[in-house]
Amino acid sequence: MLARTVAGAVAGVLLFVSGAWGAIALFYQLPGPVPARATGAVLWSVLYVGLLLALFGWRAWWAPIGLAVALALLIGWWTTIRPRNDRVWSDDVARLLSGEVHGSRVTLHNVRDFDWRSDDDYDARWETRDYDLDHLVSADAILSYWSSEAIAHAMLSFGFDDGRHVVFSMEIRREKGEAFSEVGGFFKQFELVLIAADEHDIVRVRTNVRGEDDYIFPLRMPKEAMRSLFLSYVDAANDLVERPRFYNTVTSNCTTIVYRMARRIDSGLPFDIRLLLTGYLPGYLRDNGALDARLSVDEWRRLGRITDQARSTKPGDDFSAIIRKDVPPARVPTSAQSPSSGASTL
Repeated sequence: MLARTVAGAVAGVLLFVSGAWGAIALFYQLPGPVPARATGAVLWSVLYVGLLLALFGWRAWWAPIGLAVALALLIGWWTTIRPRNDRVWSDDVARLLSGEVHGSRVTLHNVRDFDWRSDDDYDARWETRDYDLDHLVSADAILSYWSSEAIAHAMLSFGFDDGRHVVFSMEIRREKGEAFSEVGGFFKQFELVLIAADEHDIVRVRTNVRGEDDYIFPLRMPKEAMRSLFLSYVDAANDLVERPRFYNTVTSNCTTIVYRMARRIDSGLPFDIRLLLTGYLPGYLRDNGALDARLSVDEWRRLGRITDQARSTKPGDDFSAIIRKDVPPARVPTSAQSPSSGASTL
């Protein structure tokens, strides 16, 4: 009797969750304006609740068949929703990054170099740029806090010995007029896009235009690992050109994708909840040797906060140099050092 009661309760919860998931999925994916999508979600909810009442209240023989058919139709429709690269995109995600590798030289196409005055007022530039990985000297994690101390957008900036920096950032690919939604990120609302950009574009727009709070954390990585991670970004960009993907708030976001790429270099890198709660990522980096243990996480945060420096810059300033003025450089380990000795490759 107890086993049947528990099984029935579990089945009831799963059926309820399936119905709720279907209503939200219809709201985010049905075509048309919000009222039409909301109407579709309500109609589904009424039908589904009616079938549940028939099943558990009236014990109707046809109710489980009706539920099975309804869920099968919903799942069948859901599988037809495919990511695409041919929508009408917002200007800042309109072009796809791609790259060519010839030995140590990498050519990146569609590097973004916008000058932002506001979210709606900017000079748009997309460029083709060449980078020599033999001159790669640094890799920095940049966190941009936009909601709470647990929520931040994570980016990776690679520095070269001529002072240039290029930032890679996994982001949602918004259509024109579309806004970010954490819930929509679970329901195929956004495609995924990899942006490569100058720091004075992709960092400054967050600090100076959107009012976010940004921090730099110099990563303690051997040069071979920096090079491998850079090339992983190039591979990811080329793959998105050929095979578009959906963004997912948990499984395919700015940090989890970097984690998967880093595991190609260090397969022993552990998964951690801080990869989802990205605001706490500095603690994860320090615990795994990527952030130098000579300073505490709080000290790294204090020294690495670049918001005020970024907001003080003017057009024509060396943005990358100014924001790093008070940030201690990383002590780059040699290739002989292993992650177990405190030099993780992330």
